[in-house]
Amino acid sequence: MKQPVGIDYTAAYEQGAGIGRYVRELVRELAALDGETPYRLFVAGAKRGLLPAVPGTNFTWRPTRVTPLWFARLWHRLQVPLPVETFVGRVPLFHATDFTLPPTLPGTKTLLTVHDLSFVRAPETTTPVLKTYLDRVVPRSVRRATHVLADSQATKDDLVELYQTPSDKVTVLLGGANPEFRPITDPAALQAVHRRYKLPDNPYIFSIGTVQPRKNYARLIEALAALGPAYADVHLVITGGRGWLDSPIYQAVADYGLSERVHFTGFAHDGDLPALYSAARCLAYPSLYEGIGLPVLEAMACGTPVVTSNISSMPEIAGDAALLIDPYNVDELSEALARLLSDEVLRAELIVRGFEQASYFTWARAAQQLKSIYQQILEDKD
Repeated sequence: MKQPVGIDYTAAYEQGAGIGRYVRELVRELAALDGETPYRLFVAGAKRGLLPAVPGTNFTWRPTRVTPLWFARLWHRLQVPLPVETFVGRVPLFHATDFTLPPTLPGTKTLLTVHDLSFVRAPETTTPVLKTYLDRVVPRSVRRATHVLADSQATKDDLVELYQTPSDKVTVLLGGANPEFRPITDPAALQAVHRRYKLPDNPYIFSIGTVQPRKNYARLIEALAALGPAYADVHLVITGGRGWLDSPIYQAVADYGLSERVHFTGFAHDGDLPALYSAARCLAYPSLYEGIGLPVLEAMACGTPVVTSNISSMPEIAGDAALLIDPYNVDELSEALARLLSDEVLRAELIVRGFEQASYFTWARAAQQLKSIYQQILEDKD
């Protein structure tokens, strides 16, 4: 495959976790797999001198100081027909990796990644302004795209049902867990992470993700309180940056008198996450909607038992290697947490299953599939 491919790398440049990690991992593995195809990495809002080394000799940066916010205004609010090729040059294929498709020149084929439709399925977890924008721009982008990638079968099903997208226009591309996610047993490494994030030596439940309603932290805090005196020494560690509509989450901590037992670490560096997972008694990931839910796989790869939701993509990703609960049912969540904190036989069984489940999901496999999709799109004569 010698024809150049443009890839929007903006999310990977701007975001430490979530979609940013998704794009970084795919591009990293694509570079390891393919040393021939010329790839052009578009970066909006790039600051001079702050771009890292290119991931491979066949990759080149195509940066612009125009910010993502201004591109959203120009491309999607005002619909100014400024083609992305202005920045990446002529390419036969452009891959938009973050929900929305920019204008392109006639004849350019396009691939669009839609990570989830949470703003449709769980609208109460999105700000009204953002929901209005996404409701207008994402369906239009899906219709325009030559082909669409979904993070999971659940997201593909949503695209077909909610947007009436033809099933054969959508391909599921599953992510994975970086090989760095593995059990960390060195006491010094574990203690260093505890000190870095000012965590006590108590046993803790771990949860990760931006502090926002979709992650269901308020109910998780209530479930911790419902564990009762038998688990009074158990803490909850929530790792993730500040989000939106988060006041009820912090209020729940105050309402249940848990300020000494609930710890918000803020964003954690990728290199610290394996130790944070490994030191936890379990991962609690009771999200109200996820396109894929990578923390489930990361925890399993670290040998940490998981409780997660029984909706959207979580059952698909967790398989039989986690406890699945109704995320709206606090009692069910609390009971599952109690089992993972106390039942050593169950814990051991889920750890073994988790290692096996996580091994099915690799970024190398995803990159190989992505390269094949690029080839198919380029070879399709329409």
